[in-house]
Amino acid sequence: MPGRATDPIVIPDSLWQRPQTLEALRERDIGRLFHLLRQYAGASQTQIAILCGMTQGKVSETMKGGRQVLTLEVFERIADGLEMPDAARMTLGLAPRMFTLPPSVNATVITPRDDPADLAPPVFVGSLDVDPDVREEGDPLRRRSFTKLAGASMFSAILADLPGDGAPLQGVEAFAAALAGYPGISSKPGSTTLSMDRLDTAVATAKRNYQDCRYSTVINSLPQLLADLRNACATYEGDTRLQAEGLSAEAHHVAASILLKLDHDGLAWIAADRSMQAARNSQDLTIIGSSARIITHALMNDGHHGAATKTASTYAQQIDHDTNEHTPDFLSVYGSLLLRGAVAAGQRSDRHTAATLLDEAQDAGNRLGGDFNYRWTAFGPTNVQLHRVNIALQLGDAGAAIQEARRIDLDRIPLTERKATLLIDTSRALTQWGKHEKAHDIIRVAHQLAPEEISARPAVHRTLRDLMATSPPSIKRQLREFTTEIGVRL
Repeated sequence: MPGRATDPIVIPDSLWQRPQTLEALRERDIGRLFHLLRQYAGASQTQIAILCGMTQGKVSETMKGGRQVLTLEVFERIADGLEMPDAARMTLGLAPRMFTLPPSVNATVITPRDDPADLAPPVFVGSLDVDPDVREEGDPLRRRSFTKLAGASMFSAILADLPGDGAPLQGVEAFAAALAGYPGISSKPGSTTLSMDRLDTAVATAKRNYQDCRYSTVINSLPQLLADLRNACATYEGDTRLQAEGLSAEAHHVAASILLKLDHDGLAWIAADRSMQAARNSQDLTIIGSSARIITHALMNDGHHGAATKTASTYAQQIDHDTNEHTPDFLSVYGSLLLRGAVAAGQRSDRHTAATLLDEAQDAGNRLGGDFNYRWTAFGPTNVQLHRVNIALQLGDAGAAIQEARRIDLDRIPLTERKATLLIDTSRALTQWGKHEKAHDIIRVAHQLAPEEISARPAVHRTLRDLMATSPPSIKRQLREFTTEIGVRL
């Protein structure tokens, strides 16, 4: 169990020989290293932060995968703070701390004449210069880590990781700046930055990473892409500008989806609105319908379930009326809009509307003829089944949700994000049904499949808290071990 901030960390020597630790050091995966410290040394995020000269928030973000350590100075600070042995330091790519002087070099110790020669030099609060044979009894590492928690080191730890003037924006803050039109780019027409092929590839990569639940990767790359697309839309004319607007609509759709998953509803609203503006500018009905999906999602997250249902059904009717040919792209966007409206209806306990929209979506899936990913919708008959599980859950029918889930072949779901969503919904239904052990097992499977879907999403953390609150003591213990292992605090 993680210790209190003022408790010393006792890191067993065996930790540095574990294969998982050696792999984390070789890959410079500091987030994984911090997880191993929690697991094998019982270290809390605050204790790690104090020893490594970071803030608890930065440690948490690193453990969740949303922040990567890249600079040598920070690697050195972490290695020093954890008192890594030289073998571990070298595996991390750092120089060892202990060097043996050649025999020809004589070291001379100069002692101040006012100090008695037989006294050891004083050790200041926060110093690591502790002689285990002279200073005090007990484990040296335990004492060293305790002194790191006091005085000057505590002061430095609090201030060390605060950004200075001009520090680059990261994570959600970078999204906020990009959505606000932060002037961080001076691209020119025809440059590599504004190449339409590059922008098209970058948007497709962002969507693929999102569907693979690699959210930290999307968060790191998407704000810059949004700025590039904004410049492209302002630079190009004619059909090229329409193409740029369509890509901007899709990129802002991904941004809104990520922000909704992280519970940043205000920023998500801005991104969803930008997606719809760009979609209209693109003059592409399927892109407009796709952007309507994220508008509907934002409305749902804000509690406007009636408006969300109306928005989805209205846009579905509009693109159906205005489209002459029911292509696979059209059927996928149309069916996905109906599913979004059905979920919103389920959230307001409107069973009739939910059932009607589900049946219409089922018909679109049947006409499509299979499970595909046209326009990045993951739409098809199986996706309709996934939504039946979710809607039964929203209506409080846990038994019906489980029955629907039993009919789904997980291997037929092509996307990681969709599989993880089904597993989480099934775990919630099992919790409602009182099947706590099975709910716990399912959520573990979801984490193996999509770690960031479990560790990074506040909504999933609420699911874990619900499971913890209602589970018997034996399952509670397993849940505590699991959440500690993945760095989630309940």
